Amino acid sequence: MFIKGIKIGLRAVEPDDAVKLYQWENDVAIWPVSATIEPFSKFTIQQFADGPHDIYTQRQLRLMIVEIESSVVIGAADLYDFDPHHLRSGIGIFIATSHRGRGLAAETINLLLKYCFQILLLNQVYALVDAKNTDSLTLFTKCGFEKSGLQKQWNRTGNATFSDVWLLQKFNA
Repeated sequence: MFIKGIKIGLRAVEPDDAVKLYQWENDVAIWPVSATIEPFSKFTIQQFADGPHDIYTQRQLRLMIVEIESSVVIGAADLYDFDPHHLRSGIGIFIATSHRGRGLAAETINLLLKYCFQILLLNQVYALVDAKNTDSLTLFTKCGFEKSGLQKQWNRTGNATFSDVWLLQKFNA
């Protein structure tokens, strides 16, 4: 693990992670928050797991969240829309349902912030959170993010229906 916390650690994606990633990426229940609109094939997921993971060339980075005590992969963390010129990145996390409610998401965000601010030397990290997702809004504000603006009708949720999304930002102090 390259970043280790108290209960969890973050590490690079390994080829063996493809099975879990395939399961999570194809769970239609989380598609609305991940902007996914079609399933991923096992081949595509395996290519991703086997492929390069350089944030500067891919402009994104996925890290696996591992519970330290059990060494079990419990989720994934993403840095996306990485912009090395403006020194910012989007952030997203996924914790498997059976591991939620134990403070692991907050620890994950704080470890990611440490990586973003101390290693990548970013000026800011942001998250886009559906206005109705009170759990995620509470989580990000608890981790020091501030609401910066409401994007009205930002995400399509159905036929002619849309949801508002909050832009939350955390600056490198």
